[in-house]
Amino acid sequence: MELHYLSLLEVSEHIRRQELTSESVTEALLVRIAQLDAKLHATLLVMADLALEQARRADAEIAAGQWRGPLHGVPIGVKDTVWTKGLPTTAGMEIWRDFRPQEDATVVRRLKEAGAVLIAKLATTEAATWEHHPSFPRPVNPWSPDHWTGVSSSGSGVALAAGFCFAATASDLGGSIRMPSAASNCTGLKPTWGRVSRHGVMYGGGSYDHTGPIARSAADVAALLGVIAGDDPDDPASLVDPVPDYLASMRQGVRGMTLGVDWKFATDGMAPAIVATLEHTIAVFERLGMRIRDVTVPEISQSATVPMIAQIALAHADTYPARSEQYGPALRALIERASRLGAADVAAGVIARDHFRGQMARTFAKTDLVLVPGLGRILPTWEALALAGQDGGGSDPLLTRFTLPFNATGVPTLSLPGGFTDEGLPIGVQLAGSWLAEPELIRAGVAFQQETDFHLRRPPMLRT
Repeated sequence: MELHYLSLLEVSEHIRRQELTSESVTEALLVRIAQLDAKLHATLLVMADLALEQARRADAEIAAGQWRGPLHGVPIGVKDTVWTKGLPTTAGMEIWRDFRPQEDATVVRRLKEAGAVLIAKLATTEAATWEHHPSFPRPVNPWSPDHWTGVSSSGSGVALAAGFCFAATASDLGGSIRMPSAASNCTGLKPTWGRVSRHGVMYGGGSYDHTGPIARSAADVAALLGVIAGDDPDDPASLVDPVPDYLASMRQGVRGMTLGVDWKFATDGMAPAIVATLEHTIAVFERLGMRIRDVTVPEISQSATVPMIAQIALAHADTYPARSEQYGPALRALIERASRLGAADVAAGVIARDHFRGQMARTFAKTDLVLVPGLGRILPTWEALALAGQDGGGSDPLLTRFTLPFNATGVPTLSLPGGFTDEGLPIGVQLAGSWLAEPELIRAGVAFQQETDFHLRRPPMLRT
């Protein structure tokens, strides 16, 4: 397999053994970005000088016997909502084109401490919501240029699919780690809310927003999550619970675990290819020794997402409406919608969300994990979304049907490549777990990917 498509753990081991240098790996990826990104638009800033400096430092440290861990010397992408000290951080917004933060976000600091090579800032929708700002190039899906890239971590998904980095940071407000993972045939984990610090991560929806990893495999996700997770005094909402050794736990397998399926919730209105993908996924897990159990996923009321909209608007209070002319139409409409909410609307939404969380907790009391589709539709085209008048898919209840509920509850959810349509479009599946069930999700993801090869397939248009 080409160097740029090695797994994170594979390239890490080559660098640790000094069979490859971090500098040579980084140079190869920089060349690939230069060759391909003019048509894919996955990056907003290529940090070539910084990356090569970090790579040379990593090589020197490793040669001196100072290996820091599995990210040492490995090129990683950073979503452009994440502060990088002294370097542009736009959050996909026109008003922040010239913003250069005075400190690193906590996740960036932890990546640097782990010896990672920060290779690029990756494209995002405007303020990590539903649509790209008109003045920013929209990332192109390498599986099919006509098709959606997911939101909002679109650059992260495209960069992984294109071989521009070995893992990337992402964030998830209503599906923005898992949707681009499904769209680009990647593996993404939305951690438990607060598991990863949000200090220095711009915008989002407060208590609905999560920071997490995207990679090309569940094992690589485990490596990145193990570095960026943990308590952070700069984020009072971060969890103080100790961070497990995700790489060690992934080897335990899934025999004896239970997998819950709500067939009505997971299949009503779904395309046959999505249903077939779920059936195949269940068959794989049954062979691996999981027990399949019928469960009921409670229905989430529309009001349970109202607090998210209100918190998005609050995040823009300093610049909207004062600089509203620099906002894109979709985000402007979302904030205007939030401005019409009353205190009673938000209070009712908080109560509805709390009720839903309690109902979901009862579901997880009966099963270890729950299986649902990655997306509620076969990957749509941009044209179809535009004709339906949808702002990047965010107003499509089917597209968000299997993502938003797990933002409202804050529980961890893993998106995995699950198959392909006859036309070659990727189809994702999701596994959801209870609070802090990341080890179980990673175990299941690794076990599934040891039995299947969907995550190893690459976009035909990029084959060399």
